[in-house]
Amino acid sequence: MSEEVTYADLKFQDSSETENIQEFDQDAVKAPPAPSHVWRQRALALILLCLLLLIGLGVFGSIFYLTLKIEMEKLEKLQDFKDILQSNVSLQLKKIKNLSSTLQEMATKLCYELYQKEPEHKCKPCPEEWMWHEDSCYREFVNYETWQQSDFTCSTHNASLLKIKNESVLKFIKSKKFYDVWLGLSPIEDYKYGKELDATIISSDWFTRNTSDLNGGKYCGYIYELHVYYDFCTNKRKGICEKLANPVKIESMLMNEEQDGRMLLV
Repeated sequence: MSEEVTYADLKFQDSSETENIQEFDQDAVKAPPAPSHVWRQRALALILLCLLLLIGLGVFGSIFYLTLKIEMEKLEKLQDFKDILQSNVSLQLKKIKNLSSTLQEMATKLCYELYQKEPEHKCKPCPEEWMWHEDSCYREFVNYETWQQSDFTCSTHNASLLKIKNESVLKFIKSKKFYDVWLGLSPIEDYKYGKELDATIISSDWFTRNTSDLNGGKYCGYIYELHVYYDFCTNKRKGICEKLANPVKIESMLMNEEQDGRMLLV
C-alpha cells in the first residue's frame, strides 16, 4: 500500500515538474517580445531626428535662398553701375578724342603758318630739305639718274616717286615749276606724246607694276614745267620723291612757342 502511494506521489511530482518545465519553456519562448518595445523607441527617436534634420535643412535652404536673392540683387545693382560707368567713360573718351583731334588740327594749322614764314621751323613734320604740303613731304633730288635709280633713291628715304592724284597736290607741284624730273608713272613699252600736267590726275598710268628690268627700251614719264613727257627709262634725269608727313607734335610746338616768347620778352 505504501509503495503505491509512493509511486503515485513520484508520478505526481514528475508530472508537476514536467508542467513546471513546460511553463518555463513557454516563458522562455515568450521572453523575446520585450526588446521590440526598445526598438520602437529607437525607431521613434530616429524618425524625430530625421524630422529635425529636414526642418534644419529647410531652414538653411530658406536662409541660403534669401541670401542668394539679396546677393543677386546687389550683383544686378553693381552691373547697372558698371554699365553706367562704362557709358560715362566712353562718353568722356569720345570727348577727349574729339578735343585731341581739334588740338591736333589747330597745332597743324599754326605750324603750317609758321612753316610758311620759316621753312625749317622746328614744328615742321618733315625732315630737313623736304617740302611740306598737307599730309605729305616732298623733295627734289638734283642728281641725274635713270628712272629705276631714282625710284631706288626714293625707297632709301622711305618714299616713292611723285604721284599727282588730286587738285591740291597738282596746284602745289605747278607752283614749284619742276622740270626734267621723273614721275611715278608706270613704265610703258609704246611711246606716248606729251600732255598737260592737269590730265595726270585722272590717269590710270601711275606706277603699280613691277620694274625690276627696264633695259628693254621702255618709256617713263617726267615733268617739264606744266607738261608730262615720255623718254627712255634708261636716260638720266632728276627725281622728286614723296612720303607721308609725321603728325605735328603739340608738346614740342608749345615748348618752342614758349621759348620764343621768353626770347621776345628778354
